[in-house]
Amino acid sequence: MQMQKLGTSDLSVSRVCLGTMTWGEQNNEAQAHAQLDYARSRGINFIDAAEMYPVPPRAQTQGATETILGNWLARQVRDQLVVATKVTGPGRGFTWVRGGDLRLARSAVRAAVEGSLRRLRTEYIDLYQIHWPERYVPAFGNSFYDPTQERDANSIALQLQMFSELIEEGKIRYLGLSNETPWGVCQWLKAAAESGLPRPVSIQNAFSLLNRAYEMGLSEVTRQENIPLLAYSPLAFGHLTGKYLGGALPAGARLTLFPPFGQRYTKPNVPEATAQYAALARQLGLSPAALALAFVYSRWFVASTIIGGTTLEQLQENIDCAATVLGEATFQAIDEIYQRFPNPAI
Repeated sequence: MQMQKLGTSDLSVSRVCLGTMTWGEQNNEAQAHAQLDYARSRGINFIDAAEMYPVPPRAQTQGATETILGNWLARQVRDQLVVATKVTGPGRGFTWVRGGDLRLARSAVRAAVEGSLRRLRTEYIDLYQIHWPERYVPAFGNSFYDPTQERDANSIALQLQMFSELIEEGKIRYLGLSNETPWGVCQWLKAAAESGLPRPVSIQNAFSLLNRAYEMGLSEVTRQENIPLLAYSPLAFGHLTGKYLGGALPAGARLTLFPPFGQRYTKPNVPEATAQYAALARQLGLSPAALALAFVYSRWFVASTIIGGTTLEQLQENIDCAATVLGEATFQAIDEIYQRFPNPAI
């Protein structure tokens, strides 16, 4: 497994990161631990969680993912692993998380960190990420910025001070961003430079054949500021495996079980674009998943790609795809499809 230094940090992370959001909902603890053991056997040292997981989020299960991961972590050599998790922000109505105190104020952030540390059964979190900005941003399928949706939020400078205090205390090692915009990332970097405080080291945003928005602005920030992407949803909630083609709803699949959870992918051009990528994969003798993952793995701005699966077989295939090398003609064919269907699931 190829390893890479994460931005300006001293974290060495595997190019494949194990995602955890099904644990506690679609996967029980034994299944999750089997995934962890298998991932470690393949050289993966990077694990990504969140305080709001599993998904779809609900009061009855919130925190279960971190608890499941923590029970496994307690048996591991901790400094051989890079553990990432996320703090929930306001704006999505998850009132059961921390009693609904979701603004990123000092008391709420501290409570979030302490809760994650307790569930993870660890003394520190390697990468602590803001799951989405406290301020309004168009995200999770919303494509356009609407100034009328702006809301009060703590300044980025104040938020940075709060997270820096937790770094000083050793509770977290590095700060990461998620679901951020080019303007937002630059404001975080500016605040860090002006204050002399630790800067964010990564950005976790959606990136796939169906959503290449990162390439339009944030990739330049990655290049100029050495703050790489942790790519999530590389298979677009399973659409890019081809299993939903023709309106199919396979038994046990995430969007079969939880239809509202995938609303960001219920857009007009998603089926057409997915079908064309699947056809290209077949022409190349690849599975649709292999083509989709190999594309994300190939991008220079991606430090690690977050994958998951509800079965070990799915996990094995997704990890194996890291070894798939696409040729220039394939990238040209992908770009031709993209020109016809640019970012249908942004």
